[in-house]
Amino acid sequence: MDTLRQIRLIWKPAVFAACLLPFALAVGDAFEITGRLGANPIEEIMDRFGNWSLRFILLTLAVTPLRRLSGWNWLARFRRMLGLFTFFYVLMHFLTWLVLDQGLLMSAIIEDLVKRPFITIGFAALLLLTALAATSTAAVRRRMGRRWQLLHNLVYVIAILGVWHYWWQVKKDISEPLIYAAILAVLLGARLWWALRRPK
Repeated sequence: MDTLRQIRLIWKPAVFAACLLPFALAVGDAFEITGRLGANPIEEIMDRFGNWSLRFILLTLAVTPLRRLSGWNWLARFRRMLGLFTFFYVLMHFLTWLVLDQGLLMSAIIEDLVKRPFITIGFAALLLLTALAATSTAAVRRRMGRRWQLLHNLVYVIAILGVWHYWWQVKKDISEPLIYAAILAVLLGARLWWALRRPK
């Protein structure tokens, strides 16, 4: 079996299942099948989805550096899937806040968006990520041409907004957001380094 066929038939389904596992565990814990969510279940599930959103966007950004350093060009075939799972977990994080935390109460939602800057930043990241998810297909990419790459370069802005959102949300212990920020700095720094070394 050649590499591309192996990726399509074996590795892509395996990676898809692995990416879906955090969601399945959260649902299982919510129904006390696989575990428990703790004293504040809404906050716990919202935090889980938020953390996995950051992990997936960093994994998505890590594909290109890993591909360049290893020479494994087939890694690029997983980038779209990882990007869409980033959108999925961000959306689940947002919907948990919107439906379970705010109860779809528009006055409370608008107040939070206006008065709590970290929520405003998170919502901006969601809007940008929605545009990327909506234009992620090969057909749309062909139709958009060069504009597609310009639009999808917003992934860097989204990653920064995501880490910023988490940093501002944390009140005391910033160790976790600092780890995410450090990983993001390395991933963006590598791209800047390669861009500066590119022959003009």
